[in-house]
Amino acid sequence: MLVLSAIKRVPEEIKEHFKKTFSQVEFLFCHGIEEAEAHLPKADVFVTYGEDLNSERIEAAKNLKWIMVLSAGMDRMPFNAIHERNILVTNVRGIHAKPMAEYALSMVLQVARNAKVLTERERAHKWDRRVPMTEINNSTMVLLGTGAIAQETARLAKAFQMKTIGISRSGKEKEFFDETYKVEEMDTVLPSADYLIAVLPSTPETSYLLKREHFAKLPSHSVFLNMGRGDLVSTEDILAAIRSGDLAHAVLDVFEEEPLPENHEFWEEENVTVTPHLSGISRHYVPRGFELFERNLKSYLKREEMENFIDPKRGY
Repeated sequence: MLVLSAIKRVPEEIKEHFKKTFSQVEFLFCHGIEEAEAHLPKADVFVTYGEDLNSERIEAAKNLKWIMVLSAGMDRMPFNAIHERNILVTNVRGIHAKPMAEYALSMVLQVARNAKVLTERERAHKWDRRVPMTEINNSTMVLLGTGAIAQETARLAKAFQMKTIGISRSGKEKEFFDETYKVEEMDTVLPSADYLIAVLPSTPETSYLLKREHFAKLPSHSVFLNMGRGDLVSTEDILAAIRSGDLAHAVLDVFEEEPLPENHEFWEEENVTVTPHLSGISRHYVPRGFELFERNLKSYLKREEMENFIDPKRGY
């Protein structure tokens, strides 16, 4: 069995660990899809970030039985071709939880403590003790999504005595949430949101789920943070909410178009914070991803149930 990896810069200790642990398996670690593509026809298992796959490469991978995606977002994958071939797909859903939760809390604190203004004052050598400061203690955080990332964000929020409310398709109770609701009940929750945090993947159900009227239901001092996917809400609706005063601030790590164009209006908007899709970045990311892959590979070889199975028909 050949396991082919197109993940760049895999540490040598990880490569050696897999070769020693799975002596019955052949491993080929390539530096990107350009190097890996020639070996796709022989691969039984392909380890990838997902964005390098297309229908032609799936067709070329004649022996492929399992795709291990070292990413949680898979909206660019050719799921129709994968479904036709009945190829198993798993991902690393959950390993982003720690860095993304830390990102969310850091951004919430930066907005509350007016970090952008303080930085401007510092650069201008201006001593200004009138810069407004607020606390996040005892405020309410509403999270769109109740998965691993949202749960870890809610857990950290509890250190600030924040009330945490989760919104999901099922509305099921989850750890670290004081309350949970279904998506169709969202309108009843939004008026209580001091912070609205979006952690949703890109699916047909979530595409442009948030609209202008949702922001109008928020308190005028509320902050919106999106670290899920850029197609959750349109640029126009965010700008309209900011400029009308329905939103006090928006922190955006994901966008409809990436990279965000240099002339985009978000860059110049005082009450918008732009970060370049890096909320999940961590030096621990690749090791954590391969730890999950190792658990799944053991299960695969034993024909046992695997973690993070993805339904190609639904895309998640």
